[in-house]
Amino acid sequence: MSVPSAGLSLAADFPEATRAEWQQLVLGVLRKSGVATEASAAGEVEELLATRTYDGPLIRPLYTADDLPAGGVGLPGLAPFVRGGRPQGAGATGWDVRALHAGPDAKLAADAVLTDLENGATSLWLRLGPGGLPIDALATVLGEVYLDLAPVVLEAGARTPAAAEELFRLAAARGVPGSQLAGSLGADPIGLAARAGLPADGPVGLAEAAALAARCVAEFPGVRALVVDAQPYHRAGGSDAEELGASLATGVAYLRALTDAGLSLPEALGQLEFRYAVTADQFSSIAKLRAARRLWSRVAQVCGAEPAERAQRQHAVTSAAMMTRRDPWVNMLRTTLACFGAGVGGADAVTVLPFDTRLGLPDDFSRRIARNTQTLLQEESSLIRVIDPAGGSWFVESLTAELAEAAWAWFTEIERAGGIVAALRSGLVAERIAATRAKRAEAIAHRRDPLTGVSEFPNLAEALPERIPAPAEELVAPAGGTPGLPEIHYDADFEALRSRADAHATAAARPVVFLATLGSAAASTARATFAANLFQAGGFETPTSGPGTDPAAIAAAFTASGAAVACLCSGDKVYAEHAAPVARALRDAGARRVWLAGQPGSRAQADAEAGIDGYVFTGCNAVAVLQATQAEAGVR
Repeated sequence: MSVPSAGLSLAADFPEATRAEWQQLVLGVLRKSGVATEASAAGEVEELLATRTYDGPLIRPLYTADDLPAGGVGLPGLAPFVRGGRPQGAGATGWDVRALHAGPDAKLAADAVLTDLENGATSLWLRLGPGGLPIDALATVLGEVYLDLAPVVLEAGARTPAAAEELFRLAAARGVPGSQLAGSLGADPIGLAARAGLPADGPVGLAEAAALAARCVAEFPGVRALVVDAQPYHRAGGSDAEELGASLATGVAYLRALTDAGLSLPEALGQLEFRYAVTADQFSSIAKLRAARRLWSRVAQVCGAEPAERAQRQHAVTSAAMMTRRDPWVNMLRTTLACFGAGVGGADAVTVLPFDTRLGLPDDFSRRIARNTQTLLQEESSLIRVIDPAGGSWFVESLTAELAEAAWAWFTEIERAGGIVAALRSGLVAERIAATRAKRAEAIAHRRDPLTGVSEFPNLAEALPERIPAPAEELVAPAGGTPGLPEIHYDADFEALRSRADAHATAAARPVVFLATLGSAAASTARATFAANLFQAGGFETPTSGPGTDPAAIAAAFTASGAAVACLCSGDKVYAEHAAPVARALRDAGARRVWLAGQPGSRAQADAEAGIDGYVFTGCNAVAVLQATQAEAGVR
């Protein structure tokens, strides 16, 4: 039997759902899980489920059309460029796949450069000078590169003028017209000052950068002279809004310097490229790039630029701060998510850091994976065939607007302080980022921000791949000036714990935390699994006693394990009857510390009298627990 489809509506067969009904249903679930109490009201549901970003805005569990920002978000390729800098989006060719090369061996770099360009990379990013490629080796590195086809981006810090001259000389020697040379010279004196430290008389190289910009306008129209690199603020532990606000302030400082040097406003705007970090938090990355374009469009508008001149050129780089040394294979997943965020967010160029970056110089395999990550997202997932995939998402549009508002507030605070240079010199930027860094470290320590393979699901048996050590970048702090921002990694506290445990294992044996699994396997498995995961994040082996409640047998198993620390693992009903006698037996057997997996509840005083020192549970300070446990186990 056929049913006519005209006029049918599946939605019409169901009653309309209201927000209040949804809240009431969710409240019932939250009460059962213990998140909400009987006194909680339905209107509190969204607040109970919301999480707050480091910038302040709440990430709510439900978004509707009412959350779209007032005034709309425009169209792709048109001001305010929230939806992308080009009307066609990434287009048929996709974004620029930019490969980073920083190894000091020019011959190896030349081979790697060709391999990249022959297998998907569309531009090159060369880190030059101390800690990178020698500037005088540029001709070797680019020996077989067609400079009129492959854009070249330089990063040479204080030696940018010398690196630029070498690139120009090389192009002239090859007969490449200036009009066909493309890329960026990478001048970023304020970014360098943020990293290395600020001399008393201001950033070094601002006048030279302006002179390079004037030369590019006159001779090399396809080359941009300056990069506004926001990564120093991200790598120091800053939030998305802090990274954006500092980049806007730096961009404004460069506009002032360039126009003071004689460039017109359109020429000055055309000399800037902005570089942002993207992380495995894909939605935050998408919103950050969209907000950056909106904010820079507003800056350019206030400066008097025409609408078509306000688009921001963006280079997204997968976060170096999020990369872990342990279980480096997980970095492939992190960079895939970050690259996805960059592509959906509308970046013009994207660099995926190789997964083994923390271990040393990348090898052929890791560079291939970095390239193919972008190729897969562009081609196999058809990401480039959709213009602004996130456009219209109630969540993304709301997050973009809230992030832009927070970043603008930080930008205006920097400007009121006298601009980015003054804010760096006074310590305003460092103090603000330090506060965010502390919040992030606390969230990671409590595992609210989990690090897979590090704070969660560590692999004690892993064999890290061996890599050639990367040369250290030489940043010379100026005498009598302002110190530079630190460079951190999110896994720093857990990495320190693992390194101490590994050193102890090499000198003696791997440290042990004995898990006293009381009662049946069904009663103890959940908390034993939790405890094993926690203590292994600190480099401990975690043997178990097996099912049972006999204090003498459990104490004997503890002694045989060679452990100095024990953790009781079972359900609350078993604890009520057996935790105290087993804890006393473990103490008598020589346990220096006894943990209990679970919340203390009403039995805390009795537990303490029985010799239980503390509790491990979801949300506890894992770093503090592991530090205390290592101290008791003699791990130094």
